[in-house]
Amino acid sequence: RVNGYHSLLPSKSCSDLPEDNSGNHRANVTYLTEEKVYEILELYYSPLIGVIGRVFSNAEALVQITRHTKEELKSLQEKSACSPTAMEEDSEASSKVGDSSQGDSLQTLGPDDVSVDVDAIRRVYTRLLSKEKMETAFLNALIYLLPNVEYPNYLHLFISVMENRNLHSPEYLEMALPLFCKAMRKLPLVAQGKLMRLWSKYNADQIRRMMETFQQFIIYKVMSNEFNMNNDDAIIAASKCLKMVYYTNVVGGEVDTNHTEEDDEEPIPESNPLETELGVLEMDKDYTFFKSRNKFSFMICPFILYAVTKNLELYYDNRICIITVLSSLAQGQQLNPYLRLKVRRDHIIDDALARLEMITAENPADLKKKLFVEFEGEQGVDEGGVSKEFFQLVVEEICNPDIEESTKLFWFNPSSFETEGQFMLIGIVPSLAIYNNCILDWGKKGNFCDLVDSYQVSYQSLKDFLEYEGSMDDDMMIIFQISQTDLFGNPVMYDLKENGDKIPITNENRKEFVSLYSDYILNKSVEKQFKALRRGFHMVTSESPLKYLFRTEDIELLICGSQNLDFKALEETTEYDGGYTRDSVLIQELWEIVHSFTDEQKRLFLQFTMGTNRASVGGLGKLKMIIAKNGPDTERLPTSHSCFNVLLLPEYSSKEKLKERLLKAIMHAKGFGML
Repeated sequence: RVNGYHSLLPSKSCSDLPEDNSGNHRANVTYLTEEKVYEILELYYSPLIGVIGRVFSNAEALVQITRHTKEELKSLQEKSACSPTAMEEDSEASSKVGDSSQGDSLQTLGPDDVSVDVDAIRRVYTRLLSKEKMETAFLNALIYLLPNVEYPNYLHLFISVMENRNLHSPEYLEMALPLFCKAMRKLPLVAQGKLMRLWSKYNADQIRRMMETFQQFIIYKVMSNEFNMNNDDAIIAASKCLKMVYYTNVVGGEVDTNHTEEDDEEPIPESNPLETELGVLEMDKDYTFFKSRNKFSFMICPFILYAVTKNLELYYDNRICIITVLSSLAQGQQLNPYLRLKVRRDHIIDDALARLEMITAENPADLKKKLFVEFEGEQGVDEGGVSKEFFQLVVEEICNPDIEESTKLFWFNPSSFETEGQFMLIGIVPSLAIYNNCILDWGKKGNFCDLVDSYQVSYQSLKDFLEYEGSMDDDMMIIFQISQTDLFGNPVMYDLKENGDKIPITNENRKEFVSLYSDYILNKSVEKQFKALRRGFHMVTSESPLKYLFRTEDIELLICGSQNLDFKALEETTEYDGGYTRDSVLIQELWEIVHSFTDEQKRLFLQFTMGTNRASVGGLGKLKMIIAKNGPDTERLPTSHSCFNVLLLPEYSSKEKLKERLLKAIMHAKGFGML
């Protein structure tokens, strides 16, 4: 029973169909089947509108349209990995749902399967929603149904409603969709898990449609209530529904092992549809709500936040962390608010690692302080620019000799002479870069698709291996054992699985071989080095929101920056000082020169003016570069304050001279010596 409604199952479904236009029998129709819908639809709209109103406003009756028949369940049982017992219980629950007083049929369902005929639901919606008169009946039924579901564990109900492709239309946004989001938000965790596992089997287009429905609703609500988003129940409910869809997509990606990035006809857009709307969010207040736990914070749904916004949240956390550390150390002694590193340019790795090793042993909390770097014998004062060059030089030294020539990328060397302690200290470097807003020139647990980045030859060989049409065991005679070379060049045999030297590779198990081989190359063979590096990384970030606020792609963007350099956006946001304006002849000539640079020259220009050759989070358009006049025509080179993104440019007499002087400056820009 749900608020006074009973599921009345008539003994003969044909008696429920209207015999004429008077609707003498339609009042007896309390559930629908796909065939029944089509038959009524062809006879007359009015009877069907009445039936839709009753059925779609009654939770138990709505369940009936979504269930498989016993014959279908038996067929599914033969194909399913679920146990026969679970499937039989599910079949019995399907026929006895009218006797359930609390919708507790959920407890008898298998762990991954719910007896829902999704294809039938889609066909019914397609047929019904093609008739304009039916829309109002659906809408009114949902508005009545959703607030009155006393026990919101009817998964069939949520699956059925979510298949309505008009949920994102204006008619639903006002009342029906808010109620649906609030009802789904109340689902128990067990029910949410079952729902996500079922949705994870949908294809990408179906998951994207669900995602866009909730995104559209959030946009609609933000535009109408942008000053009180953290208190809006509808926005909170929709955000948590979107969270379910996000994890659905994560689970779906894990199980879709046959899909690779090469299968995507169109690249996934990098832009976030909610970026503009959530740009009005006051992140300082949102962070306060997150820490106090007294109001909803969007930090618990970080996947809907743009990387720039999340970076701002991380900045607040870092500032508060520094203040907390300094306060805890204030015991009547003079404090140093900086993590000071004094290094020799020619021995930068030895000096930096020795100092960091001492800090990690004596007081690891100092790693959370703001970095201040000093190069021995140089006069540069670190206002951010010296730190940027420090990280640049460290990365060049760390990765220098072992670059993969075919990909220009780096990976761990399983036969490295370095100790675990050195890898741990190297792991500290990227975490320090994140907290000091510096970008590294660096390129998740690896799998077969990741081989294309670092082992292109192996990737192509394995790809051909998977596509081979002949007989693997007859033509190749390969086993689950591979040969590797140790530190001294000696061959070492490694079994990819137990007794791998006795297991031949066939057409049936070759995918397993490729998966195990990729896992060994990218993960197991370098497990010791990676764990040490990760330990060093976590020494700085262990108490920060980094691990749950950012996805792997976001962390890569934080550390490595973006290689997409939009100089048009940089030109639009650049400011001018000292007499220059956007319309100055020299400025227009400068941008013509910069836009004509090669990619390498453009990176050198960024390195010269900003201390990094990549765009930070948000792209070049988010940077605040200033071009200031530095006197009349002269033979002096342009100079810069990379700490503040300032380019000091004399007023050269010609475009040719400007280009010659600028190129010479950017190609000889290392160091802070003043000779």
